[in-house]
Amino acid sequence: MKLYTVNHGYFKLDGGAMFGVVPKSIWNGLNPADENNMCSWALRSLLIEDGDRLILVDTGMGDKQSEKFFGYYYLHGDDNSDKSLAAHGFHRNDITDVFLTHLHFDHVGGAIKRNGSMLVPAFPNAVYWSNENHWKWATAPNPREKASFLKENILPLQDSGQLRFVSERTKTAGLDTASFANDFSVRFADGHTDAMMLPQLFYKGRTVIFAADLLPSTGHLPLPYVMAYDTRPLITMTEKEAFLQEAAANDYILFFEHDPVNECCTVQETEKGVRVKDIFKLSDI
Repeated sequence: MKLYTVNHGYFKLDGGAMFGVVPKSIWNGLNPADENNMCSWALRSLLIEDGDRLILVDTGMGDKQSEKFFGYYYLHGDDNSDKSLAAHGFHRNDITDVFLTHLHFDHVGGAIKRNGSMLVPAFPNAVYWSNENHWKWATAPNPREKASFLKENILPLQDSGQLRFVSERTKTAGLDTASFANDFSVRFADGHTDAMMLPQLFYKGRTVIFAADLLPSTGHLPLPYVMAYDTRPLITMTEKEAFLQEAAANDYILFFEHDPVNECCTVQETEKGVRVKDIFKLSDI
């Protein structure tokens, strides 16, 4: 197995929404806001080369949306999917699997592209993976999340015939898990959105976990630092606490999708709770 970082660029979200009840006087030191109270966040995917499979975990937000849409989210930076894949010697046609942690626009938007008047898979040779519970949740969205579940990002996956569902979750040592591939298991979390999937990989003798939106950045390690976007914030706190204690005890490597600076870190127990131990790039493992 080989792992690569794929960068799709950066976007902006309201700082208060990203840090929930935490006052700006505190979170602004973690990710300084601009004059509109917007903070910059990464759109970072994980590429997994495993035998004859090339698995892309999440796709960024893509570029097919309207000018008005991008006026809200300020997609910026020099990186994009094709450029980042090419830097590792790959093309989008090489992708065999697209594993979608969940179906919010900043995770699935790049999965679909416009081809004239049609919406088609952006990775034409890939199987797209979600899970049945989350698919139902996303295709009949609640009012809180409706703006994040865009039909043009989701329904074409089903129409293409390339959509598959990860097997049902099972209880293992008190955790909800499922198997996806060799050295690739799936953890489920329900606080941010229903049945979000976190890839857990065994790589070079270490456990690497793609943190998705359970932990968008290193700045979200303290338990109260929960996004206002989370549908069940108290469940997020419970999930974070158990996960971070496990990660600290077992020296897991956490890979961050949205941290604008840090790709990976390990964590440790401190008097203030679980905090960052070491920060490094994926390529340093």
